[in-house]
Amino acid sequence: QVPLVESGGGSVQAGGSLRLSCAASGYTYSNYCMGWFRQAPGKEREGVATIGSRGRTAYADSVSGRFTISRDLAKNTLYLQMISLKAEDTAMYYCATDLRFCTVIPLNYDFRYWGQGTQVTVSS
Repeated sequence: QVPLVESGGGSVQAGGSLRLSCAASGYTYSNYCMGWFRQAPGKEREGVATIGSRGRTAYADSVSGRFTISRDLAKNTLYLQMISLKAEDTAMYYCATDLRFCTVIPLNYDFRYWGQGTQVTVSS
């Protein structure tokens, strides 16, 4: 088991901002590949952003320019800064890791370990 605990979700109006956090524990190297995903009711899970071991990032077209994935290696915490939020960003957001190093990881990668999720609700 790799505990991943998301936080920072909430309800905001369209145009607002939120920062999600994902606190990781139970493993040694904090620069493993990681990603943020989301799933809205009745929809399939989609990759939002990923980050490689050296910080290379990938974003879904729908969030590019509005969302930023980053991490604090000392705190072993992954972040997702979200600005200019839209109603269509409403979803449960999950962080994930696979306990491996990578240069870049695709948005459709099937990570092994997942958090419980944090809800983001954007009202228009």
